[in-house]
This record gives sequence, C-alpha cells and structure tokens, in this order.
Amino acid sequence: MAHMIEVAKSGRATCRTCRSAIPKGELRFGEEVVNGFAEGGETTFRWHHLPCAADKLSDGLRAALGEYQGDVPDRDDLDRRMAEADAKKPPPFPHADKAPTGRARCQGCGEAIAKGQLRVAFERDIERGMTVTKGAGYLHPACAAGWFEDNGTSHDELTEKLRTNTRALTDEELDALFSEV
Repeated sequence: MAHMIEVAKSGRATCRTCRSAIPKGELRFGEEVVNGFAEGGETTFRWHHLPCAADKLSDGLRAALGEYQGDVPDRDDLDRRMAEADAKKPPPFPHADKAPTGRARCQGCGEAIAKGQLRVAFERDIERGMTVTKGAGYLHPACAAGWFEDNGTSHDELTEKLRTNTRALTDEELDALFSEV
C-alpha cells in the first residue's frame, strides 16, 4: 500500500498515534489501510503527525519521505527519531541471542533453554484456538542446523542469516554460537 505525506486540508483529522488534532496546514503522514466499511476492498488513510509516525511507523514514513517533493521542517529530528525507532525493533528471523529467562523450550529437542544460554530464534506459526499467529520459536545452537535443514535451509544459508541478523552478541559469543551450529 502507498503511504503519503501531505499538508492537512482542515483541522479535523486526529493523529492515530497520539490522538491529538493535526492542525490545518501542518504536514501529516497518511498510512494507507483497507477501509473496513467498504465492500470492494477500497482503501483509506490513517493520519499521523510526522514525529509520531517517525516513532511508530518509521519504515512507512521513510518511504513516503523519499517520494515527497516538498520541504520537510525538522527533517534531521525525524531522521534521528526513525533511527532510534529502528534500533528498538527486534532483529529479523532467524537471529541469535541469549535467553533472558529459563522458560523457553527448544523446538528441536524439547529441553529447556537455560537463562543466559545462547539460542537461535526463528519465526513459527502459533495456534491459538481457531486462529494461527506468527511468533518466535527457539532452538539450542546444536539443534538449529538439523532443524533448519529439515525445513529447507542449508547450513551455509543459516550461518549467513545468523551473521547478518544477530545484533546483541559479542564476537566471542558469535564464535561460540558458530562452533555449535
């Protein structure tokens, strides 16, 4: 869906992030969404202040800023806020980290993953009643290679993705991880 930046035409729109009014004449970010009241799948926009969008919708705002032809006041502040928001996002799957608790179980062997132990996180389907959602699953590093190979990912692809997506481990921890994978 195409997001956009435009000058507010009236003062009636409310920011969907902070719930305060967007004054007439101020730049606003339009997040294009499917209109729940339309029958044919038409779209509508959810409006946000630019700083609010930078904090909560950084990817969409970044794309819209790239297409916007006009001058954007406080652009440096928006870029800083988007960078801070990106730093808070979890890394993409698969990635490795240290278990913050001892509650997770390895999806490969079924054993508990101890607090502080290295683990590999991957995206999995979680059944909740009649719905299926996406969530994280975890593996011991020693179980990861076999599990990913069974699911169509080669060892080289797995190590490359882990190297690219892992953010919070030191070089020594990465070496320990790759010695087990």
